[in-house]
Amino acid sequence: MKQIKVVIERSVDMFSSYAENVEGIYGGGGTVQEAKDSIVAAINLYKKHNTTGNIPEILKGEYELVFKLDVQSFMDYYKGVFTPAALERIAGINQKQIQHYSSGYRKPRPAQRKKIEDALHKLGRELLAVEL
Repeated sequence: MKQIKVVIERSVDMFSSYAENVEGIYGGGGTVQEAKDSIVAAINLYKKHNTTGNIPEILKGEYELVFKLDVQSFMDYYKGVFTPAALERIAGINQKQIQHYSSGYRKPRPAQRKKIEDALHKLGRELLAVEL
């Protein structure tokens, strides 16, 4: 299935979103969810107000949205689920450093981002295997 890759980033006063692989699709909002909803609305408006010939192939037929968050946005969105202590335990990164990433005081190096992402994916696989 075709994928529209949507990047969500935190700015000083809002969350901005844009389609990485479709030109002209932008959104934003006060929360990550509002930024996601805004992108969906932007895609719908784009399709509604353009002729079929002007709509990129990726927006024709079925597609899925894949959201990519920067570390600060991710941590803000999931702050009720992932505490710095929990992320330290699953990713092996010091809580103080995680707090710096969460506040935006520091940006993680690519290797640190990858370490966090891999730890979250591992946790996800473990959770998918759980039966209650």
